[in-house]
Amino acid sequence: MGNKKIAPFVGMVMAMVLQSGSMVVIKAAMNDDFNKYVLIVYSLALSTLLLLPFLFLLPRSERPPLSFSTLCSLFLLSLCGSSGQIFAYVGIDLSSPTLASAMLNLIPALTFVLALLFRMEKVEWGHFSTQAKVLGTVVSTGGAFVVILYKGPPIFKAPISSVSSIPLSFSPHFNWILGGFFCVADSLVASVWYIYQASVIRNYPAVMVTVFFQLLFSTIQCSIFALIAVRDQSAWQLNLDTGLIAIFYQAIAATTLRYLLCTWSVQKAGPFFCSMFKPISIIFTVIMGALFLGDDFYLGSLIGPVIIVVGFYGVMWWGKATEEKCMIIDEERLQSTCQNAPLFHDKHLTI
Repeated sequence: MGNKKIAPFVGMVMAMVLQSGSMVVIKAAMNDDFNKYVLIVYSLALSTLLLLPFLFLLPRSERPPLSFSTLCSLFLLSLCGSSGQIFAYVGIDLSSPTLASAMLNLIPALTFVLALLFRMEKVEWGHFSTQAKVLGTVVSTGGAFVVILYKGPPIFKAPISSVSSIPLSFSPHFNWILGGFFCVADSLVASVWYIYQASVIRNYPAVMVTVFFQLLFSTIQCSIFALIAVRDQSAWQLNLDTGLIAIFYQAIAATTLRYLLCTWSVQKAGPFFCSMFKPISIIFTVIMGALFLGDDFYLGSLIGPVIIVVGFYGVMWWGKATEEKCMIIDEERLQSTCQNAPLFHDKHLTI
């Protein structure tokens, strides 16, 4: 790894630590009976307020006028983000931060599938790179089902075990499966968000403005949902407890700081380099979950992520390396052809 990649490497590791901490803090707040929907609303509202001063500091050249169609696009984009957050919080509450972190590795594979459906990705079934992507997607999806359906025996058993704060009459194993599918839904919505965001940012390239209105619309959308879902008015009261800590952590670290780190790292090293750091988030989540929540680490949570990572990233690296090798061979053949056929060019020079 060159010197130019050291700073982005550190930045992405920090971003993954912040993301893992986010899941653990969310779970801790839920275990203390802090309502997850209220947590979403307060966190988004605080993130919006934190970003507002930076919006006014932007020069006018970086704040092009917003049309009605752009605002509608940002509203729909925010709807994807809002629903994804709700799915993620429910999934974490029903299962564990470890499972939620494992499911995030599905995002690249699901994004590839959606890109195929929306014809944003060219499909050449006879081409090796396409076959590698399809194979990696199938294998990684199988790994996700292993995490959800096979919990397995505990590899590491914490001294105290955390219990979900949702008083459901279902078995813990059913809660685990249901939470897993909510986490898959979060990954699917996140993939839709990535696809749609590419279109929105292409038409309106002001990143800071786009993020601000996404947070603002998401706050409004989640507030409406929470007012309907949360009937207990006392759930909106704030106290000096883990709920308040979770709100500040989500707003400052998990949203604002993590976004800046990821954006800067992508700018310096490229999206492919940064996407490779997703799998390491599960390592930090397992450690933090065991230390701060007393979560047990199960065999299925080890086997599944390994299949996902090897399935998608391993096959993608293999396909990319083979594709580059084929390109080098084609270039060598083209150069050889040009060197062996100079007569036609020389003939024109002598006329």
